Amino acid sequence: MNDTLERLVSRLPAWAQGRRLVVAAAAVVLVLVLAVSCLGGAGGRADVPVVEGEPDAGIDGVRAPSEETGGTLRVVSPPIDSLDPQRSYLPGVWNVMRLYTRTLVTYSSQPGRTHELVPDLATDLGTVSEDGLAWTFTLREGVRFENGRAITAQDVKYGIQRSFASDVIVGGPTYVVDLLDDPANPYPGPYSAEEDDPEDLVSVETPDERTIVFRLRAPAPQLPYVLALPSSSPVPVEADTRGDYGIDPVSSGPYAITSADTATGIRLDRNPAWDPATDDVRTALPDTVIVRSNLTGVERDQALLAGSADVDISGSGVQPLTVARLEAEDNEDLRDRVDELPTGALRLLALPAGVAPFDDPACRAAVAAAIDRAEVQEALGEATAMPTSRLWTRALGGGPEGDGSGRDLDAARAHLAECGAPDGFGTVLAVPDSQVSLDVADVVADQLAEVGIEVEVRPLEPATFYATDVGNPDSVVANGYGIVLVTSTPDFPTAASLLSPLLDGRSIRRVGNPNFARLDDPAINELIDAARAADASGGDAGREAWQAVAAAAGATNAYVPLAESRVQLVAGQRLRNGVVMRPYSGYDLATAGVR
Repeated sequence: MNDTLERLVSRLPAWAQGRRLVVAAAAVVLVLVLAVSCLGGAGGRADVPVVEGEPDAGIDGVRAPSEETGGTLRVVSPPIDSLDPQRSYLPGVWNVMRLYTRTLVTYSSQPGRTHELVPDLATDLGTVSEDGLAWTFTLREGVRFENGRAITAQDVKYGIQRSFASDVIVGGPTYVVDLLDDPANPYPGPYSAEEDDPEDLVSVETPDERTIVFRLRAPAPQLPYVLALPSSSPVPVEADTRGDYGIDPVSSGPYAITSADTATGIRLDRNPAWDPATDDVRTALPDTVIVRSNLTGVERDQALLAGSADVDISGSGVQPLTVARLEAEDNEDLRDRVDELPTGALRLLALPAGVAPFDDPACRAAVAAAIDRAEVQEALGEATAMPTSRLWTRALGGGPEGDGSGRDLDAARAHLAECGAPDGFGTVLAVPDSQVSLDVADVVADQLAEVGIEVEVRPLEPATFYATDVGNPDSVVANGYGIVLVTSTPDFPTAASLLSPLLDGRSIRRVGNPNFARLDDPAINELIDAARAADASGGDAGREAWQAVAAAAGATNAYVPLAESRVQLVAGQRLRNGVVMRPYSGYDLATAGVR
């Protein structure tokens, strides 16, 4: 612990080091002072200059372009789950991690192209073998950790290996485990002391310090997207403190964490070991970045509007009350600071096949026909939702037919008669215990009541909702959750990332089950396999194949799409060089400045 704190102090500005502050107090006090200044002081005065712009300037362009360095970028955030890159599963935190972690490939920071991958630590996007089973990457020369040590292929491999230690490294994505583990001889991660456990992850090879090879059991075109996650970033084995690594993660990017406090936030200062010549993604304009965490949506909005914050990284956009303020007639200057974009997140009703009467497709069809999506949009907020009846998002382009919100009560009653319940039936609707979800649930319940389907709305604890409540098929059946209100947000901007978790019967598991409807249709599973193969071949064949998957799943009514989420981002008054990063639904911290 003392080594960690000493390293934190070594990163403090010279004035703070020279005063020989008590180490632990220095770290906490520094964060507290900066956190307070983030939400008040001179930054909140009415005379703060407002950057000129226009609506949606940061979507396909740059909001207030600038190349000037210096100053402090002030960021506001909801709670941060972890600063350990292998343990975070929040896109807003991943945005922060672009400042202190680098990966073999990453998302572009070019305006309008932020959904595309570009090389980062690697020299290119990788070379794939003809059979799709081996991917080879070469590291750039001159990339270093904050202590000056060269980053090697072995460091990248070790960072990936940490995700396999499921008893220690918890909470982050586990795609690497799914793609790289051997089910017949599972790798337990680098901390295992059991004699019979494999000592090495043999599916990742490092023939030299700059070459890394991934060997897959089956072609996986999504591998580069997995390698773009912070969970695939390098970790020096000598600095790994296991479950405590998030207290003081070692930087490979342009900034390093100089102080952190779970209650108030973090401070990042320039990493002198970062060489901009090796980095085509990050502009590193500010001298310092302050992240004030644990703020509510209203508090974040107030900070942005008052001029005491520059960027909100939550990905949820402004709150409904703020939307109303944006729409006021005398707020044209404020509207000019807004960028609006779809998030790729879908609000859905899942109708679990294991809960009667939804084992009958006709009963599922009755629910689908009784839904009025316009009323659902009103409950969600018209500015934050777009009605949809498709298992597809606008960001993917194209998609199956059926984007209307039409309601047909006669058809719903006919389906009820077909499934043997002409007078309707009773069921339980499970929802996360949040006001917006409860509002939507009440609307759905009222609509279904019109055709005789009586719904008990049952709110569940948000912290366990997806992991063990509706994420456990046994729990769903035992509690009779016939309808589940869920939000599905793909981790990658691809059709496979959206559809595979929801629809593949082989994705069903007892904890954190993403196939909420427990749909296990052999014909759909075959279509998914065909779509994955088409993805591997490249071209437009993959998109068309996934459209066929979505159409086939839509016909089952196992899922009833309601709306696609969209957000309105408000740029802080001082924000320069603002580029909207679509995968994280926020302004890219890798390019943001304040001068």
